[in-house]
Amino acid sequence: MELLLQTLLNGLLMSGIYALVATGLALSLGVVGIVNFAHGEFLMMGAFLSYLLFAFRGVDPLLSLGLAFLAAFLVGALTYYGLIRPVLQAPELNQMLLTFGLSILLQNLALLLFGADTRVVAPPYQGAAFHLGPFFVGAVPLGAFLLSLALLLGLHAFLTRVPLGLAMRAVAQNRLAPGLLGIEAEGIYLLAFGLSAALAGVAGVMLSVMLYASPTVGFLFNLKAFAVVALAGLGNLKGVIPAALVLALAEALVSTYVPGGGGLVEAVFFLVLFLALTLRAWRQA
Repeated sequence: MELLLQTLLNGLLMSGIYALVATGLALSLGVVGIVNFAHGEFLMMGAFLSYLLFAFRGVDPLLSLGLAFLAAFLVGALTYYGLIRPVLQAPELNQMLLTFGLSILLQNLALLLFGADTRVVAPPYQGAAFHLGPFFVGAVPLGAFLLSLALLLGLHAFLTRVPLGLAMRAVAQNRLAPGLLGIEAEGIYLLAFGLSAALAGVAGVMLSVMLYASPTVGFLFNLKAFAVVALAGLGNLKGVIPAALVLALAEALVSTYVPGGGGLVEAVFFLVLFLALTLRAWRQA
């Protein structure tokens, strides 16, 4: 029983990162209306920014969080203005091919600059842990979970209480009517895409300490985010957290109880994605 509870606890702590990355993806999909295959590369940028600041300047990852948020927001806003905005009226296939091509470009650029080796940010507290009775809780996973939860709660407050956030929700629900009320959809799109990238960038900083930074880490977590978004419902921000919890718990259980689960855990999101799409097709039939 203790092993099961420890496994569920590990899955719970990991679900915060999944929810943070998937919320960014759902934000760009729900507000801007574009499937961003390059979303994970904003995460990868945040991870490498954290590594470079720590390796060459000794900057603690906690301080890198704010820098990664601002840097990723800026890169996301520039990406929207320079690449996404011109194809918003294009067919969806053109949009997807553009973001997929951007993803491949950024991955290969990172490979040229940093090589294929993984890089780890190892601050003094990386191995710190707490013992809650018989359970073991790592300080870094716990901190990442709490920070992810705080960011998601902050985003919820922004979307439900701040006029700009309410305008973003209005544009997501109806792309024509807000313009009649003086809401500039173009600025809302840019803000949403920038916030989407910023959330991924912050998640990348946390992953650089929890796991590693590598040119392909963004691609892996982008696939997980797609599984979470598909399970939650496309563009449904409210369903992201429970969907992320389902994926994280499923991975933790497979890793612990399935023979050879350590090698199979990265395929769990394929099963979750398949089941989500199958159930949705069955309900619509």
